Amino acid sequence: MNNLRAPRRAASLSAQVVESLREQITSGAWPVGTRIPAEHELVERLGVGRSTLREALGALVHLGLLEARVGDGTYVRASSELQSALVRRAGASRGDDVLELRAVLEEYAAGAAALRRSDEDLDRLRALADEAGAVARTGDMAAVARTDARFHEAVVRASGNALLIEMYEHLGAAVSAVLGDLPWDTGAVVEHARLHARLVEAITARDEVGARHCVSVIVAFNPGRSTGGEER
Repeated sequence: MNNLRAPRRAASLSAQVVESLREQITSGAWPVGTRIPAEHELVERLGVGRSTLREALGALVHLGLLEARVGDGTYVRASSELQSALVRRAGASRGDDVLELRAVLEEYAAGAAALRRSDEDLDRLRALADEAGAVARTGDMAAVARTDARFHEAVVRASGNALLIEMYEHLGAAVSAVLGDLPWDTGAVVEHARLHARLVEAITARDEVGARHCVSVIVAFNPGRSTGGEER
């Protein structure tokens, strides 16, 4: 029984095409949101039949990496199966649930960032905190959400945890959607930006406990409501 070996099977042609197309997606050659080349072009470039190509495309649609739009072509929906699953699950969840998951990930990340951050990380965080302060008076909630997403992604990147970074990148779109849908309140948004500056101060000081606390306050703070919930 110790000499038992599983038979070797060559990958099917369609499976090889799946891997070739997947590589274009995961490498960023075909970014999320872009339309991939037309079927006739792919058939010519790959040297396979149309049925083989369609089988491969169908597999990638099933995995959630591609999206076929009738009359408009096929688009890249996600850069990995992990992204597809997280975005789909977050999209079907309550906004509060998404924000609670964000709190769990970011509290750990902020503490780790305080211990591991580099000078380059600090420069990036300071620049984004300044940007958050600038957009806080524009009246553009979508811009606030975009800046907020970039800021928190930078915090997570400063943690140095590669798996956490990947998970958070995929969750970021759902978090931005929740914030972007909130009503505008200038005072609340300005306060939200101030909290970001306090988080940068804690990370700069290598204050792990303080950084985690700042994130818990930021995530609990809803910039669509009036201020007054934070401890002074």
